[in-house]
Amino acid sequence: MVMIRLARVGATKQPYYRIVVIEKDRARNGRSIEVVGTYNPRTEPATVELKHDRIAYWTGVGAQMSDIVAKLVKNAPAPAAAEPVAA
Repeated sequence: MVMIRLARVGATKQPYYRIVVIEKDRARNGRSIEVVGTYNPRTEPATVELKHDRIAYWTGVGAQMSDIVAKLVKNAPAPAAAEPVAA
């Protein structure tokens, strides 16, 4: 089964997370399939950067989100729609 979950990177007592697509039985920081975002809880307010199109693709093909990632995706601002280019 494929999961979308957090993988911790960063120094001791300075957490920084990647939001990754990974097989469920792999280690937390094991080899991931794709990085679909980042989460930095140390900024005020916390910074979340997501690739909404890739998250939609992976959930569409059956990937399950962890509880924390689902909360981050729900609370993240929607991606800005591309403005039409006037000719």
